[in-house]
Amino acid sequence: MRRFKLLAAIAALALVLAPTLADAAAGRGSSQGSRGSRTDSAPPATNTAPGTAAPMQRTTTQPSSPAAPGMAAAAQPSRGMFGGGLMGGLMGGLLGAGLIGMLMGGGFMSGMAGFMGFLGLMLQVALVGGLIYFAIRFFRRRSQPALAAGPMGMERQGAQDATAQPGVMHRTAQGPMGGMGGMAAGSAPAAAPVAIGPDDYQAFEQVLQSIQGAWSAGNEGALRQFTTPEMASYFGEQLSDMERQGLRNEVRDVKLEQGDLAESWGENGSEYATVAMRFSALDVTRDRTGRVVEGDATIRSMLTEVWTFVRRPGDRWVLSAIQQTR
Repeated sequence: MRRFKLLAAIAALALVLAPTLADAAAGRGSSQGSRGSRTDSAPPATNTAPGTAAPMQRTTTQPSSPAAPGMAAAAQPSRGMFGGGLMGGLMGGLLGAGLIGMLMGGGFMSGMAGFMGFLGLMLQVALVGGLIYFAIRFFRRRSQPALAAGPMGMERQGAQDATAQPGVMHRTAQGPMGGMGGMAAGSAPAAAPVAIGPDDYQAFEQVLQSIQGAWSAGNEGALRQFTTPEMASYFGEQLSDMERQGLRNEVRDVKLEQGDLAESWGENGSEYATVAMRFSALDVTRDRTGRVVEGDATIRSMLTEVWTFVRRPGDRWVLSAIQQTR
């Protein structure tokens, strides 16, 4: 029994330490960071990472607020026993009038008779109001004949002006689908992809190697040079947690084996590039005595992750997000 309890305690300790050791390398085991307006959307699959990138577990980007529960139901009026519309209201009123008549002792039909008299009065008022409404619309149309041409008349006028004065551009009235290449009014144009060339891919590999080197040295200052403030804070927390446990992770001899561009775009004056990267490295975790507690210093580990880089035009790329693949 004592031996069984000892084995159970060791197994429990292993379960507690397993997430810490598995998450040792920079960014390993979790998806964190921001991808601008595309933080909530999964990047496209690539040959390097054919699976789906895991959603962000930690990010400072606020998700788009979903509609509050019950809003859809509130937007549509509830339909009663007799349905909606005029007939539903009339049937409900007739039934209510009959029930009131029964409760007052006059019987069901007495209430119905009183209601029918009231209904006749309301129909007369509605008829008079309708006649007044149509009369106003009729005279208003006759008083504004110039509007009958509509937008097409303005377009023809613009075309005539352009013919009269060659070389001069005139703004013509457009309908909801005009002027934007057939795009509906109010919709924003899709962000144009950012051109990524060989120099950019080389920069991505250098950032990968620099981050893993700074991580292995526990140098938070160097990490801030190659990451956004958000990612630097996440790496700093991971390094602090490992230090409290007396552990240090070393990721040496990092080599980018394969990389594919998943997507690139620009927004708010910044350029983004999401890249699927498969890289190998010598990845070991040591305790305070230098003893290896995870990994093998002679066997290379292979890892595939999706990294997102960001920069201002003309500036250098820095890491803004890491996503695990599945």
